[in-house]
Amino acid sequence: MVSRKAVTVLLVVHVAAMLASQTEAFVPIFTHSELQKIREKERNRGQKKSLVLQKRSEEVGPLDPLEPTEEEENQVIKLTAPVEIGMKMNSRQLEKYQAALEGLLSEALLSTQNDE
Repeated sequence: MVSRKAVTVLLVVHVAAMLASQTEAFVPIFTHSELQKIREKERNRGQKKSLVLQKRSEEVGPLDPLEPTEEEENQVIKLTAPVEIGMKMNSRQLEKYQAALEGLLSEALLSTQNDE
């Protein structure tokens, strides 16, 4: 015979698995303190980058503020480059967002037809 504890553990695991399969919510991987540490590291990196850029601008000397630098032009090119976006959805999500997806697809088709 199987012990009651084993049956209870299996039942709890089964219920947890069922709930996880039914939910569409975000399940956090990191704890709150870990997220705070990650955010702090990102802030420090951003500050270091801004200091490096500031030093570079001081080395180059004063430029015309209206004239874009070569780095800014490269950033604009990177931002305007075409990007493909992929997404995976299960059947329930497809049913739920069917109208919105059809609208987006029809807009995309119209814009491609107008471009030709």
